Amino acid sequence: MNQAGISLDTSVLLRIFAKEPIEQFQSAAQFLEDRLEAGVSVHVSDLAFSEAYFALQWHYGISKTNALSAFAAFIKQDQVVVSATARAVLALPNLATANPGFVDRLIHGASQAAGHTLVTFEKAAKKLPGTVVI
Repeated sequence: MNQAGISLDTSVLLRIFAKEPIEQFQSAAQFLEDRLEAGVSVHVSDLAFSEAYFALQWHYGISKTNALSAFAAFIKQDQVVVSATARAVLALPNLATANPGFVDRLIHGASQAAGHTLVTFEKAAKKLPGTVVI
């Protein structure tokens, strides 16, 4: 295992945040705790967050507010590494009711970080800089 860091995929995030199935939650939680105690950095990609965000709502009935609050609390751990975009988006007030929402803002942030103009049909995105709504 690479001691420089680990990356969590969606399946692990779901077990951590949904806390089920209980056996997998316990395994994931213990694995994560062991790595954090050993000083290993824990990376979570924007894509894994996006998949987990929708799955937590759709499959587990967890509200947007609760999912986003859990993500925001999770990334406050010193060894948890996320993109600057995810960190900024998760710090936004009222994100659960924001329009554009969490995933659209991650997409926009990645576009901005790459120096691109985001082109979309999402009318709500017109309030974001560097965006063209067609």
